[in-house]
Amino acid sequence: MSLAIGREEKGYLYQQVINLIQTMSEQGTLQPGDKLPSLRILANNLSVSIPTVKQAYQALESQGKIVAREKSGYFLVAKSRNAVQPKKAKLVNKPLQVNKQGLIEQVYQAIHAPDMIPFGIANPVAVASTDKMLAKLMRKAMQQAGQRAINYGAMDGLAALKKQIVHRYLDMGVLVEQNEMVITNGAQEALAIALQCVTNPGDVVAIESPCYFGIVELVENLGLKAIEIPLCPEEGVWLSDLEQALEKHPIKACLFSTSINNPLGSCMPEHKREQLVHLLDRFQVTLIEDDVYGELHFGSERGLPAMKYAKPERVLTCASFSKTAAPSYRIGWLIAGPYAEKARRIKRALSCSSSLMNQWVLADYLASGEFDRHLKLLRQRLLTNKNKMRQVLIETFPADVLISDPQGGCVFWLDLGKHYDGTRLFHLALENGISLTPGSLFSAGQKYQNCVRLSFGIPWTAEVENAVRTLGTLVRLARKEKAV
Repeated sequence: MSLAIGREEKGYLYQQVINLIQTMSEQGTLQPGDKLPSLRILANNLSVSIPTVKQAYQALESQGKIVAREKSGYFLVAKSRNAVQPKKAKLVNKPLQVNKQGLIEQVYQAIHAPDMIPFGIANPVAVASTDKMLAKLMRKAMQQAGQRAINYGAMDGLAALKKQIVHRYLDMGVLVEQNEMVITNGAQEALAIALQCVTNPGDVVAIESPCYFGIVELVENLGLKAIEIPLCPEEGVWLSDLEQALEKHPIKACLFSTSINNPLGSCMPEHKREQLVHLLDRFQVTLIEDDVYGELHFGSERGLPAMKYAKPERVLTCASFSKTAAPSYRIGWLIAGPYAEKARRIKRALSCSSSLMNQWVLADYLASGEFDRHLKLLRQRLLTNKNKMRQVLIETFPADVLISDPQGGCVFWLDLGKHYDGTRLFHLALENGISLTPGSLFSAGQKYQNCVRLSFGIPWTAEVENAVRTLGTLVRLARKEKAV
């Protein structure tokens, strides 16, 4: 009985701290940006323990109401002068040839340069590393595999891994057959195979705008033409613009991320996802869904894959473990439905098979339940990093810079305004040991010259915070020669 009372009292004291901070904020005793009382001072004033105050502060931080700064304490989140989301892009109603490889190569060189602050790479696993757990499972798998460890795996993937992935889709209410699935070398290969299943060189595909630059480069390499469909920062592609493009052009496929787009972090609501697949069915166009960030949502529930609402031949789903577990393992998958046999032939021609032992380890990881525990921690840390970086961006960047509010993933999209050049900022940042991604890469055409993408998917340190503040200074040097 006494234990139950103790827990109840602890819960009351914890809530008392939260209520006090909220009241001080509402009454103006604490102003946006003010430092909160230290853990020790507040514990003494309220006659509670320091761990109780810390737990309350961490709860407020996870809600985005306060932010921790290393070696400085906790601060009330400033009200954003620039809370306005980036503006909607205009629909350019003509297919475009793509030519972005030169700048993409510069970005990749910067990502891998030594001693660089890597805001230019979207690698969310870095904030909650899986290396120790996967190393343990690899040792066990190597012992079990014996000589098989150096053999080729099955061309279309390890059955044990496919079974675990199928179970995850069943948990979402989506029925997937194992023989419809091909294990690939990351999501990029899955997307390449999917595009080759339903298009030929010279065909027109619809992509998001802005769109992940890897997809832009893939479209270029496959000899396809792209038509860009503008994104709503909160809800994904504008269906009215998509319908207009479908009516005017012979679009063979649409390549969209309905759950957590990169770079805006938008997430299409379920009812609009259903409208999307019905619209594409009416025009007999296939959706290739890039679901690589689907597990990294900040909401209470994961967005359901679009294939839940579609006929099997209308949606091909691509995903991977690169953003959630192990980028270096290069393990992804394609759910190809009736295109499965063609997808297997293309996979065989491209790379024969994917790493057997990496698949083995990931199958064991999923079966152990550790993957889901890891995802929970990963999402929490990414949300915390998002709040911390957004606060520093608000404090240090010019007031008219527009900052996205991602609903998941690990990146911010910044619209610097018409007077600033994102590519120039990219080069200035490199000179100061900071990598970022210029916005012009996220379009098949010439859009987003005044935008950049920043990743918060790295461990947050004082050095990282100072790098964001440095960018706030450098952006003022990235003014265009002539305003447009």
